[in-house]
Amino acid sequence: MIIVNTPEINNKKITETLGIARGSTVRARNVGQDIFAGLKNIIGGEISEYTKLQAQSREQALQRMIEDAERMGANAIVNVRLTTSMVMQGCSEILAYGTAVVVE
Repeated sequence: MIIVNTPEINNKKITETLGIARGSTVRARNVGQDIFAGLKNIIGGEISEYTKLQAQSREQALQRMIEDAERMGANAIVNVRLTTSMVMQGCSEILAYGTAVVVE
C-alpha cells in the first residue's frame, strides 16, 4: 500500500478514486502514566509516557485506515491527514484519513 500526504504519487497514474479511507482510535491516559507525567511536569522535559501513547495511537489509526482502503480495493492512499480531538478529560481520538485510489 502506497501512502502519501500529497494529491499525486510520482511516476504513478491514478486510474480510479474509490472514496475516503479512514481509521481512528480513542485512547485514555492511565493513573500510572499520570503519576510519571506529574513528576516530569515538575522537573521539565519530555513526557515520554504520553509520547509513546500518542505514537501507538497514530500507528493504530493509520493501520485501520489502510485496512479500510484495502476493503475498498485500493492499492494507494493519497492526501493522508492525521487529526486529533479531545473526547473527554484525559481521553482523545486520533483520526487518520485520505483518499483511497487505484494506481498503475
